[in-house]
Amino acid sequence: MQPSANPNANAAERPNVIVFFTDQQRWDTTGLHGNPLGLTPNFDRMAREGTHLEYAFTCQPVCAPARSSLQTGLYATETGCYRNGIPLPEELPTLADYYNEAGYDTGYIGKWHLAVTRDRPGPPNLRGRYRYWLAADSLEHTSDAYDTTVYDNDGRPVKLPGYRVDALTDAAIRYVAAPRDNPFFLFLSFLEPHHQNHRDDYPAPDVYRDAYTSRWTPPDLAALTGTAPQHLGGYYGMVKRLDEALGRIMDALRSLGLKRNTIVLFASDHGSHFKTRNGEYKRSCHESSIRIPCAIGGPGFDGGGRIDRLVSLVDLVPTLLEASGIEVPERMQGKSIVPLVRRQPSDWNDEVFVQISESQVGRAIRTKRWKYAVHAPDRDPIRDSHSLRYEEQFLYDLAADPYELTNLAGFRSHREIADRLRERLIRRIVEAGEPEPVIAEAPPVEPGQRYLREGEELWS
Repeated sequence: MQPSANPNANAAERPNVIVFFTDQQRWDTTGLHGNPLGLTPNFDRMAREGTHLEYAFTCQPVCAPARSSLQTGLYATETGCYRNGIPLPEELPTLADYYNEAGYDTGYIGKWHLAVTRDRPGPPNLRGRYRYWLAADSLEHTSDAYDTTVYDNDGRPVKLPGYRVDALTDAAIRYVAAPRDNPFFLFLSFLEPHHQNHRDDYPAPDVYRDAYTSRWTPPDLAALTGTAPQHLGGYYGMVKRLDEALGRIMDALRSLGLKRNTIVLFASDHGSHFKTRNGEYKRSCHESSIRIPCAIGGPGFDGGGRIDRLVSLVDLVPTLLEASGIEVPERMQGKSIVPLVRRQPSDWNDEVFVQISESQVGRAIRTKRWKYAVHAPDRDPIRDSHSLRYEEQFLYDLAADPYELTNLAGFRSHREIADRLRERLIRRIVEAGEPEPVIAEAPPVEPGQRYLREGEELWS
């Protein structure tokens, strides 16, 4: 299906759009979600004055699949990018296609991760049709904290000065300030607060190097063994600088007279559990992996207040299109939140569906109260995109156990709940375009037995 614009809307009257996209940022790094360290005053202000999506989630807790969903409005199994290392199919319309067709200038700055060229420049046919390009496919492999290299439209390396967040922000401000006749759509994609791969480190700017070490640890990380004592301080310093970058973008818009006519979306591709749930930082069903900070400001969203419905990353694409006066294709699997912001009647379904790859072939559903997850232990998490048979793996009561420390899968007391969630998950799997699977029950937990914290053994 080709993208199409609303013929009744004049391109010159449409809002500008900026997507401010971070990488691997937990929702509870923000003040509005209880972080006491004052890391995100600009995000908090934007969320209070605009629209705060309090319960926002990724649909795939790993970089490339999540990004494929945010470019297309489709789940990762539909884009074909169900794991890292698969390029985004050229025939799939992207955000750039929809905005190009609507008369926008489109630009991409930062990390792309959908061309599978790693540290080489991505060819034009694998850039999603963004007309301005200053990016690297795998920014963590072309740059370091104070050594940023990206590629321009002609594939030439461009070295940007400063700390990496500041370097990309400077480039974004130059793009926004450039004279033009059309509205712009800018996707600004940071690497931070993702780790620096070649040394498994979270390099904050020097001024924040030790500022947040041992200051505050989220309860899930405090309860479970992982790398938080080593890495959380640097991670927080990166979040702090990202928030300062958001403030600089907002200041630039104000000084240029663009703030009132520019939609700004803040989101992240997934969170981080700091090796508490598996051997790395994400790729699990837990809140620490899938819950993200998300807010939208600007025309149509200022004064929208707090939205407490469950929203998925896949919902943000139709949201931006509708808010920009662009027709939302029927093929898209997400739903626009614009009716929620306008407090209009809506059939919104308060659950999010999550696909998991690379660590396992897994699926999960998250409702207001429950988390229910299954896996296919006989399938290869790299080779297989889905399964026809899953086994129950996790069940969490988020009202009683918000940090997911007690796994209730197999508890006889919760069998009825698990059965209902199983049916809901199967329905969501089918709606996402996958074959209907069978889900086997978890082995029953006998009287006198219970689960301890995640990863520990049963005891009697």
